[in-house]
Amino acid sequence: MSKDLFIMMREEEISTSNFLPTKKEIQLSSKKFAEKLIANGNLEELFAQALRLSESLNIITEVLKKSLPNENFEAFGLKGTFRSGGDSINYSEDEIYAALKVDIDNRVELLKLALKQPVIDGYLNDVPKVSTTPRKSSLAISF
Repeated sequence: MSKDLFIMMREEEISTSNFLPTKKEIQLSSKKFAEKLIANGNLEELFAQALRLSESLNIITEVLKKSLPNENFEAFGLKGTFRSGGDSINYSEDEIYAALKVDIDNRVELLKLALKQPVIDGYLNDVPKVSTTPRKSSLAISF
């Protein structure tokens, strides 16, 4: 069936007047194609195939991108801009920063515990029960 999905994708026409479609044309055409697939059913199998194809294309894209020279380019409707990585400051080398970070990490643990039971900190203060913010639910997929 994976081969069938690939063939269907190849046969799907991207409506454009250009040889190379724009990003918006690809997005629109892909959405329409996905809607046709949904209408045909068997979503789990189609999703599994699409995920495998996506993984393959991601790896191919990553390998090709790493082989490009580190310089700006413009070709085939793409514009590549090279950005130097720069430096990050190592804050943890500062003793005051490191001590404050440990204090903050300890306070985080006290706040987590205070959600479950009453807690008194090292200064004999009641640790407040702070509010929570719900995280977005998601569907984790692995293969």
